[in-house]
Amino acid sequence: MTVMHSVPNPQTAEAADGTAIYDARDLIANGVKAEIVLDGQTYTLRITRAGKLILTK
Repeated sequence: MTVMHSVPNPQTAEAADGTAIYDARDLIANGVKAEIVLDGQTYTLRITRAGKLILTK
């Protein structure tokens, strides 16, 4: 069973071109990883110990 959570709200400020801005730590609520689904494909977003972001399929 897949549990879908609501999408976090972007910061009130947007980039100059109108792009929504998200803090990665808001997307990764448990501090480890988040799963992102696009067109039925699941991707994993995680923050490394060095503070880098990794997105894998």
